[in-house]
Amino acid sequence: MKKILLRAPVLTRSGYGEHARFVLNALTSNPEYDVYVEPLNWGHTNWIFEDTDYRKYIDSLIQKFAVMQQNQPDYKYDVCMQVTIPNEWKQVGKVNIGVCAGIETDRVAPIWLQKANEMDGVVVTSNHARSGFVGSAYTLQDETGQAVQKLVCNTPVEVVHYGVKNVNPANIDLKLKYDFNFLTVAQMGPRKNLAPMIKWFAEEFHNEEVGFVVKANIANNSQIDRVKLRNSIESVLKPFGEDRKCKVHMIHGNMSDDEVHALYTDPKVKAYVTATHGEGFGLPIFEAAYSGLPVVAPAWSGHVDFLYAPVVNAKSKKTTIKPLFEKVAFDIKPVPKEAHWDGVISSDSNWCFPKKDKFQKAMRSVYEAYPAKEKLATQLQSHIKDAFKMEDKYSDMVAAVEKFSTTGEQTQDTVDTDKVMVL
Repeated sequence: MKKILLRAPVLTRSGYGEHARFVLNALTSNPEYDVYVEPLNWGHTNWIFEDTDYRKYIDSLIQKFAVMQQNQPDYKYDVCMQVTIPNEWKQVGKVNIGVCAGIETDRVAPIWLQKANEMDGVVVTSNHARSGFVGSAYTLQDETGQAVQKLVCNTPVEVVHYGVKNVNPANIDLKLKYDFNFLTVAQMGPRKNLAPMIKWFAEEFHNEEVGFVVKANIANNSQIDRVKLRNSIESVLKPFGEDRKCKVHMIHGNMSDDEVHALYTDPKVKAYVTATHGEGFGLPIFEAAYSGLPVVAPAWSGHVDFLYAPVVNAKSKKTTIKPLFEKVAFDIKPVPKEAHWDGVISSDSNWCFPKKDKFQKAMRSVYEAYPAKEKLATQLQSHIKDAFKMEDKYSDMVAAVEKFSTTGEQTQDTVDTDKVMVL
């Protein structure tokens, strides 16, 4: 059997925690793999605490790793899968595979390319994330300013999408006052563009009986974080006064998959909206789409992989790929200084800026032409459930592991020279 070490934040309530558990499930789906788990932290996010059979199973794999560390601290696993940002990838196993969600911007930082080149393979969640690696290049200079080397990704990069989860939505009374509500699930911060989106909603529906359900946090699910989030949202809504008719419902705290999916399937939640600057994949958007909600989103970055679908023309019988969501026009511009993140979001990168008026127009269109938008959403839901089956995505992950474990199959990807930057 192939011994595989998974280094990942498998117990955290985070996007990378979701990614880690997806990779874990894919690896353990193959009976030829003997899996060990080294749990990592992810920022300040909470760890899952439920006493479930699944949690006990993960704990058993962690304990197995601990025993191996105690008995053979220098043991070289056949494969080491590392689900975290590339800055933290290490050469631990005989074969090392870096796994990440990529980046919201149009390119990755130089350190990501350096770390990728230390791996035998890289797995990402979308074609946008892949292009960030294979389309980025930097010219390295010596102390005199002379170009000495071009830094590119020399490691093969595979795309493995998430699959559709098999969940039973919980029975939750959201106590929504109005029959029509938009929904978003996002972190309050620069990357998800949440505060402007709330403002745009309040401007557009100020005097109407329309609601906006916002499931969010700032850093974690603590009570302090809850207060900070509430204060942030209240500061956005304060200029609209007490006569504001539209409602914003804030949801904060730990939620299971069943509880999160209850948001997507609540009869009063009618559409999912996002004004994101970019996504490595966009898991909440994906979950909303396969749950049948119409989606309002900019047509850029990771989520376009699943928001377009083949459609057969009734007359010509020709099949074309079409957007089955409400597209929001946008501009691609430099990431603002306050969103720069050393070693992750570089100062020379760009991302998407959805246009305010187009976003509001898209929300209005879904609100006023809901039956037609719901019909498109049903088409998209059917496509996703067929094309993104979980067992198929597990197989894709296993195939990537096998490819990167085989000598001689690695090839260099083509570099987009328009993105060559001088350091």
